[in-house]
This record gives sequence, structure tokens and C-alpha cells, in this order.
Amino acid sequence: MTSLQDFAAPAWSHGFAALGEAFHTEVAPQPLPAPHWVAYSERVANQLRLSPAWLDSGQTLLGLAGCAVLPGTRPLASVYSGHQFGVWAGQLGDGRALLLGELLDRHGVAQEIQLKGAGQTPYSRSGDGRAVLRSSIREFLCSQAMDALGIPTSRALCIAGSSGAVRRETMETAAVVTRVAPSFVRFGHFEHFSYQEARAEHAELRRLADHVVDRHYPQCRDDPAGNPYAALLQAVSERTAGLMAQWQAVGFCHGVMNTDNMSILGLTLDYGPFQFLDAFDPAHICNHSDTQGRYAFHKQPNIGYWNLFCLAQALLPLIGEQEAAVAALESYKAVFPAAMQQAMQSKLGLADSRPGDLELIESLLQLLAKNRVDYSIFWRRLSHWVADTAATRNEPVHDLFLDRAAADAWLALYAGRIAPAERPAASIRMLRTNPKFVLRNHLAEQAIQLAKSGDYTEVATLLSLLESPFDEHPGFDGYAAFPPEWASSLEISCSS
Repeated sequence: MTSLQDFAAPAWSHGFAALGEAFHTEVAPQPLPAPHWVAYSERVANQLRLSPAWLDSGQTLLGLAGCAVLPGTRPLASVYSGHQFGVWAGQLGDGRALLLGELLDRHGVAQEIQLKGAGQTPYSRSGDGRAVLRSSIREFLCSQAMDALGIPTSRALCIAGSSGAVRRETMETAAVVTRVAPSFVRFGHFEHFSYQEARAEHAELRRLADHVVDRHYPQCRDDPAGNPYAALLQAVSERTAGLMAQWQAVGFCHGVMNTDNMSILGLTLDYGPFQFLDAFDPAHICNHSDTQGRYAFHKQPNIGYWNLFCLAQALLPLIGEQEAAVAALESYKAVFPAAMQQAMQSKLGLADSRPGDLELIESLLQLLAKNRVDYSIFWRRLSHWVADTAATRNEPVHDLFLDRAAADAWLALYAGRIAPAERPAASIRMLRTNPKFVLRNHLAEQAIQLAKSGDYTEVATLLSLLESPFDEHPGFDGYAAFPPEWASSLEISCSS
């Protein structure tokens, strides 16, 4: 293993590593043959204050491909447990992810840098510790897309590709994606130490909770009830509720909402079999491996609460009183519906809340589902339609529906909700809320197929569009068009 001591590296720190050996295992990455760049995000690089010279260096490529250890880093894999598809899975851990350390971003916030696909770890179980080019491209693009949509998420700095072969359903090539987040601590980390520790004091669980509170939720130390751990549970519940509302509003399906994939910071984490809805189907299942439909689109808010209940059980030894844990969880039931209604009102361009708005929203969602209307295209067309102060041309919107009479009836109700003088301003708000471009499965698939042949131009094009998804981007309307018929046959599973 090469050490890059001769290269001027960023200043790394190691807050998570300082928790101690019980929380992780230091492990060297396993080299990939003939690494090369596939893509990188200038935005993330700028956020991390990384110079172009550092990124363009062949030595950096080796380090971020797992072929060498970057100076100042301490590669480690963390241990956690979790519930997978509702069943306790016991010990899990970073089976193909290595935390290199932390870098301060432009705002002085420590960001953890993690390699995904850099080889086996003690927690790989039967896995090979690798990620494939296909899934790496999907995660890279979607994490940037979600950030541009204003949805809390991990980010991705770059992808390093390789000629190394990896067996999944077929033979594929390996890749390493460099992920960025303030923390990769999951609900499963707390479950692991809560259930593994036999000692009454739960020393490791407390150390982990204190680490998260002190670094990310310092306000919990000032809890009026004097219970920072109950305050932590409430804060995480509220962040998760807000995240679920944003997922539902934009039509995002996660696909694998296991507790080990849930961020303690309320971030969208672990992009596997995700999907943005094409036709609006509340019961849509985006994960081909989810045969029981546990993580169907309309179930995501309830699964978010179920996962928080698991977190509450894990934190109970620290919270002490069950009543305090239950009270902390109750915040989810208040925050989610309020956040959901606010998100939908924003999509409708409503500047305030009035009686009847909830019924207007619910009737629209029922209409969209009954007619299987393309979700993103509907909202974008509606945003433009609102700008027509006369509201005389319904065709661009009602042509999306089979039941056009019902669509016209709803549009009439909606038109009555916004005064003609308010419509131009409402349209502007809507065009900044309802994206023209989302990462549809077929767009990702087209970029992946070209990338397999060594052509990464489509990855770059999608990155440009998804980093400014509310702009019109003249000449790129095809990327916002209806999906082709073959798109419905794409199957996305947990295999990556």
C-alpha cells in the first residue's frame, strides 16, 4: 500500500475515530486495478475548499480509489446493527464503506469523508466490499439532485472507476464513490450499543449519544426537563418528519428504509433502489427486492415513525422514563402533517393557509392517483398554467388526465383559490418549488449504459441539469419529457 506522504493534503481531523475501538475497526482500503476518474462535483469540492490541483492529481485519484492512503486520513469501518425489512438483523456495520476522516467546509462545519466500495471490512459478512459503476453513478447524481432540491442529504464528491470485475446478477465493473456528510451515524449505531451492552451504565451508548449531541444538537443540553437524550430523540423525530414530508412532496421513493439506513441528522442516506415517481401511484414499490411492499411510496411516513420508535427503544436506557420517550416521539405526529401540508401549499403557490386548502390538496392527490398522471410534469405544467391570469387554456394540464372533466373541475376550484392579481407571483414561487428535472430511472440508465463504454458525457450533462433543476435549460427539454415505454420495465434492486 502506497503512502502519499509527499503530497500536500487537506487538514484532516478524526472526531468519530476518537470514540474508541468499540465503535470501529481501522482497515486499509483494497486497491482497484487501473483506476480512472468518472465524475466529480465542483460544488462539493468548493464546499470542502479542495483545490483543483489537488483534485486533478493522480495521487488523489489513487487515494480516492482506495489504492493508497491519503496523508492524514485514518480509514475505518464503523459497527452498527439494525432492523432490515422490519426484522432485527443483529450486528451489521460498514461492509464496504471506509471513513477517511473529516474536513472543515467553507462554513466551518466538519464534514465526514467516506469511500464506498473500497473493499472488504470486518463487517462485510459474505459481501465483497465493492460497489459497481451502475450504483455509484446513481448515488452520485441523486445526492446532488436532492441537495439542489433543498432536501437534506449526504453528498458525493466524485466517482473513481476501474476495470476491476465485480459479480452481481451479471459481471460488472467496480467503482468507488466518495461520500460527504456532517455525520454518517445511523439509528442502527444506537441500536447496536443499546442491545449489545450488558452493563447497566451503557457506557458506549452514552458516549455515542454525547458525541452526537455535542457535535450536532448542542441545544439539547439546555432541555428544560434536564433530559438531553429525550431532547435528542425529539429533535431527530422532528427532522425525520420534515424529511419524510419533503420526500412525499417531490415524489421520491427511498426503497430501503431499514433502521441502519436512517440518518441521525435527518439526511437522505444510502441511495440504493431509489426512484422519483413517473406516474403518480401511491402504492408504487421501487425496490424489486421488496416483495412485500414494506417500503412502498405511501408507507414511507409511517415507516419513518416506526424507525424512530426503534431509536426510542435504543435510547431508553439513557432517557430513563418511557413517558419521556413517548412524548419525544409524539412530535413526529404533529410535525409531519404540518410539514406535508406546507410543502403541498408551496407546490400550489399558496402564500397562506385557508380553510379548504387541505381538501383541495387531498382531492388533487386522489385525482392524480386515479389517472396515473406523471407527477413531475403535472406540477411543472401547473406552475406555468397559473401564470395565465385569464386561466382560459386548461389543455396543457387537463390533457394529462384521462378524466378531463374531473381535471377541469379541480382546476376551477384551484383558480378560485388564487386571485388573478396573485397568479404571476404564485407562478414564480411554484417554478422555484416544482422542478423541471428529476433523476428519472431511464435517464440514469442511459447515462450508465454510455458510462459502461467509457463515455461519461451523459453523467456530466445530468449533473449540470440536476444541480439547477428549477431552471428551464433551453435545448434540454427531452430530459424533462415523459419516460419512454421501456422505462416501466426497469428493475432496481438492493444489488449494487
